[in-house]
Amino acid sequence: MDQKILSLAAEKTADRLQKFLQTLKEDDLANLLQNQAVKGKAAGALLRAIFKGFPCSEEAGALRRLKIYSCCVQLLESGDLQKEVASEIIGLLMLEVHNFPGALLVELASEFVDAVKQGNLTNGKSLELLPIIFTALATKKENLAYGKGELSGEECKKQLINTLCSGRDVPLTAEEVEIVVEKVLTMFSKLNLQEIPPLVYQLLVLSSKGSRKKVLEGIIAFFNKLDTQHSEEQSGDELLDFVTVPSGELRHVEGTIILHIVFAIKLDCELGRELLKLLKAGQQGDFGSNICPFSIALFLSVTRIQRFEEQVFDLLKSLVIKSFKDLQLLQGSKFLQDLVPHRCCVSTMILEVVKNSVHSWDHVTQGLVELGFILMDSYGPKKILDGKTIEASSGLSRMPNQHACKLGANILLETFKIHEMIRQEILEQVLNRVVTRGSSPITHFIDLLSDIIMYSPLVLQSCSSKVTETFDYLSFLPLQTVQGLMKAVQPLLKVSLSIRDSLILVLRKAMFARQLDARKSAVAGFLLLLKNFKVLGSLSSSQCSQSIGISQVHVDVHSRYNSVANETFCLEIMDSLRRCLGQQADVRLMLYEGFYDVLRRNSQLANSIMQTLLSQLKQFYEPEPDMLPPLKLEACILTQGDQISLQEPLDCLLCCIQHCLAWYKSRVMPLQQKEEEEEEEGFYQDLDDMLESITSRMIKSELEDFELDKSADFSQSTGIGIKNNICAFLVMGVCEVLIEYNFSVSNFSKNKFEDVLSLFMCYKELSDILNEKAGKGKTKMANKTNDSFLSMKFVSDLLTALFRDSTQSHEESLSVLRSSNEFMRYAVSVALQKVQQLKEMGHVSGPDGKNPEKVFQNLCDITRVLLWRYTSIPTSVEESGKKEKGKSISLLCLEGLQKIFSVVQQFYQPKIHQFLRALDATDKEEEVEVSVTQRAAFQIRQFQRSLLNILSSQEEDFNSKEALLLVTVLSNLSKLLEPSSTQFVQMLSWTTKICKENSWEDASFCKGLMNLLFSLHVLCKSPVTLLRDLSQDIHGHLGDIDQDVEVEKTNHFAVVNLRTAAPTVCLLLLSQAEKVLEEVDWLITKLKGQVSQEIIPEEASSQATLPNHPIEKAIIIQLGTLLTFFHELVQTALPSGSCVDTLLKDLCKMYTILTALVRYYLQVCQHSRGIPKNMEKLVKLSGSHLTPLCYSFISYIQNKKSKSLKHTGEKKKEKTAAGPTAMARALRETKPIPNLIFAIEQYEKFLIHLSKRSKVNLMQHIKLSTSRDFKIKGNILDMVLQEDEDDDEEGTASEHEGQNKEPAKKKRKK
Repeated sequence: MDQKILSLAAEKTADRLQKFLQTLKEDDLANLLQNQAVKGKAAGALLRAIFKGFPCSEEAGALRRLKIYSCCVQLLESGDLQKEVASEIIGLLMLEVHNFPGALLVELASEFVDAVKQGNLTNGKSLELLPIIFTALATKKENLAYGKGELSGEECKKQLINTLCSGRDVPLTAEEVEIVVEKVLTMFSKLNLQEIPPLVYQLLVLSSKGSRKKVLEGIIAFFNKLDTQHSEEQSGDELLDFVTVPSGELRHVEGTIILHIVFAIKLDCELGRELLKLLKAGQQGDFGSNICPFSIALFLSVTRIQRFEEQVFDLLKSLVIKSFKDLQLLQGSKFLQDLVPHRCCVSTMILEVVKNSVHSWDHVTQGLVELGFILMDSYGPKKILDGKTIEASSGLSRMPNQHACKLGANILLETFKIHEMIRQEILEQVLNRVVTRGSSPITHFIDLLSDIIMYSPLVLQSCSSKVTETFDYLSFLPLQTVQGLMKAVQPLLKVSLSIRDSLILVLRKAMFARQLDARKSAVAGFLLLLKNFKVLGSLSSSQCSQSIGISQVHVDVHSRYNSVANETFCLEIMDSLRRCLGQQADVRLMLYEGFYDVLRRNSQLANSIMQTLLSQLKQFYEPEPDMLPPLKLEACILTQGDQISLQEPLDCLLCCIQHCLAWYKSRVMPLQQKEEEEEEEGFYQDLDDMLESITSRMIKSELEDFELDKSADFSQSTGIGIKNNICAFLVMGVCEVLIEYNFSVSNFSKNKFEDVLSLFMCYKELSDILNEKAGKGKTKMANKTNDSFLSMKFVSDLLTALFRDSTQSHEESLSVLRSSNEFMRYAVSVALQKVQQLKEMGHVSGPDGKNPEKVFQNLCDITRVLLWRYTSIPTSVEESGKKEKGKSISLLCLEGLQKIFSVVQQFYQPKIHQFLRALDATDKEEEVEVSVTQRAAFQIRQFQRSLLNILSSQEEDFNSKEALLLVTVLSNLSKLLEPSSTQFVQMLSWTTKICKENSWEDASFCKGLMNLLFSLHVLCKSPVTLLRDLSQDIHGHLGDIDQDVEVEKTNHFAVVNLRTAAPTVCLLLLSQAEKVLEEVDWLITKLKGQVSQEIIPEEASSQATLPNHPIEKAIIIQLGTLLTFFHELVQTALPSGSCVDTLLKDLCKMYTILTALVRYYLQVCQHSRGIPKNMEKLVKLSGSHLTPLCYSFISYIQNKKSKSLKHTGEKKKEKTAAGPTAMARALRETKPIPNLIFAIEQYEKFLIHLSKRSKVNLMQHIKLSTSRDFKIKGNILDMVLQEDEDDDEEGTASEHEGQNKEPAKKKRKK
């Protein structure tokens, strides 16, 4: 029969074939097909013939075809067919599916679904047909009968998939669940985006039976991939027209899926725990696909479930800080950069989530806000000491903390911009923290508040009640907080009259509050208002300095009407401020410091301000032209019983007058002269005359006139002494103010410069007396010199005139000032003081001191002069001329340069190019652009020459301080070099050469030089070989722990000598070794994380970890070289103390990290992969070159300890108090020994495990530690006790004598 069918099928027409097949019964045909298929004969040809005979164009043929399909499915599931036959049959069935009419396709698909549900598909071979049936069904456009209604082909497919995926109806084993999950996850990429959420929902339902981890990983990995593709498509301009998925649709789908997962976690806590494990795994090892914007959004949504909230936030917080720490570690080490590719930072991902949350991700928003505040609270600045904010963490950990805090602020700011609903809450929380955390620093919250308000002041008008409520607490907040808060809310005051009015009411009340800080806050607030509410006719902001401009303010705040109103408003405030002139010195001081800024911003208030200052000065001015001294100092001091305090800061008043007058004359008067308005010049002339008169009379006055000569009492314990101190500082301040005034009005007149010098001599004489008196007394009060009253601009002009002005007409007058070395030294030292102030506070005192642009310009000018002075007149030349007390001017210049280079990198990082260009006097504007590296290299060469000159000098002429300063300068400048540049390589080779050739026995210089060498070296390659060479040098100089062994001196680096080897170089090397160990530890942790995350199939296990091979090799090389480094040091006769302590601790770390590596290989061996040969070599090296020597070193320490104790015992009669100190030191030194022994034994324990697992005998080169059984040997104990009794009898008397001294000793130790 089969032959007949095949022969009929070979004919051209199918008519005879169709007639013949119609005569056959369904069962006969099915049996025929089954027999042929089982025998493996031409089943495929027979099936083709049957399909030809039953075309789908006829209804009967299509129905018979459906029966054939059912028969074939049963055949495939029976498992009786050969593999080739089954594949051929499936291939034919797949080809013919598309010919079925829609109704039969639905029937066929339903049969399949029912078979799956009932578990009839035993081997699942026929399931390959199901996706093809679904695809064919989706192409049918007509409505098809399904269930009780009619649906299109696409909708039918969705319903069938939904029914199929409802795994609850099918009993599955754990293995079957895993297979289903894998299959469904692979389907994701083939489905339409909108079809994924229902499938995910069913998958989550299925996950309750197992494979939770796989489900979560699969979903996260899929959306991570989709996000990556989407961002790549958006970033490529040419692809913009072909974006596969619209951004909004993708985000909405992601949002729906996150909601599904959160809902599933509420029902199944195990799923939540599995998600937390993913977060922990991503934190420990590589992020992989577990940590991505989608998963972070998911974690933030899970925080809405109370039981997981705290854990998720803790994990996210530690993930952020770890990410920043890892970034810092990578940036500081070329070794790590070469091994580990740069990966996306968590902060970028979180900000991506904020951006995506605009698409109705309300469930994520609350978590984002909380995370932002958690980061700001946890990693913001922590303490305030003497009014200055101090980071709680020190050194290196400060940067990651700052970045984490900044990230928190960025999250909140961006969320505030995007989500209107959450704005009120963010603002409330920020203001609450500002108000309630008065004692801790809150600058980061004030900066955030300022950014929020600057973003949109008009939006915040709706929250004005919260802002006005905050004003009620102004009187109780610290001054610094009030100033920051006022500056932040200032844009609001221009758009909301109600806020402004409520602030003025609060300030007026505060003006008369009992607390001094409240009154100071009122003054600060009023001054800010005066600065920002311009009166009509005032100079524009561009003519003054920067003012706060608000792009979002649509109200014309400078219209004529407003300006007239502003004038009334400002004059009212001026009336309020005049009342402050009768208050404490601190309040007056604030006023004087603020008036100059007000005048500069609001020049129409000049008349009012100047009149106020003039009337205030008249109270303390002697009008008689011959009266000496010209000022009533007695009136400036307040005496209340025994309390003596400053009432009027006269020097600050004069300083304010001088600066306001100078600005008025240079800016306002030229304009008035043009307009010929000279009616209001009275105050200006009066003030000028008074300052002239004060100058001439101050010069004539002797110190006796002020009752401040050498015989005066300056002690801090008597009333007269305190009063004299206050007067002395006032006179010195007045002298400084007058120096600046006379120089600025001098126009290079010789007489004026003589006046300047006379004023300086008065200042100098008083300063010397104070220093001398302070030197004799115990208090160092006078050494705490007050900030100089000279402005930074003046210091810059003065230095330029003294050192760089070569104009012929100025020569004669300037020679007056240049003739005084003291005056020039004073000018440079004030410049140093200003730079130091900038470093500590971020701004300088005096006019424009808080204007970064002006300060930067002055800094450039000062640096140019100091650089020229130092390079033109070296210290050696200057000092050989005349020996004077104090530092030479050149050395002061160098000190200034060192501080400036450090400050510029701290505060002006983006302007470094501009700064270096300003230093280059030869630079022309039209010149080709020169890079920062080239400019820095040019400056470096100048300082290198200076250092070489010092190093080539005679030993007695070697200036250690200057050499150290030069090394610090070179260190600062070398940070500006690009590590890949030739200049950097030259710098490194030059530093190495200096270290190899110079053998100055100066510990601090050696330390600076070695630090420079290592800081450069780590940016090129790992410093382990350098450590090994230096350790050999130390061993050579200090000798061996075995005195009979003579060590060969290697002398790689001449800078290592007997004087510097220990502790200086030794401690420095150990700290570098610690850093290398930290890097290796980080790499091992990373590898462990990767191994635990990857599940390696058995057949691919040998290749699976090949990507880690270079990292493993690098780790082993690092540890091997470090092992030789420690091998040298443990044989070195190191002096007792810090070197021995640190070495023992570092050895302990070394063994801990070796143990970590062994444990990593234990993990690797689980995946049937052996350990590499170089690991075997490392273990062998540790057994032969380190462990035995560690025990010898321990014995050496203990012998030294017993000798020192014996030595102490012998000297007991002379100095009993020395005993406890020696004992304490000995105990401290021996404390790390047990830790080291434990670390060695742990290492050996895990080596034994690894030997068993890897089938390699790693212990053959390791001699196991001796058993410590602690037997008590009676005969030895008797001998020791007998010796102790003899010693006790001899020392009893001396012990009694020493009993009274012992507590004092303990106190000192504490």
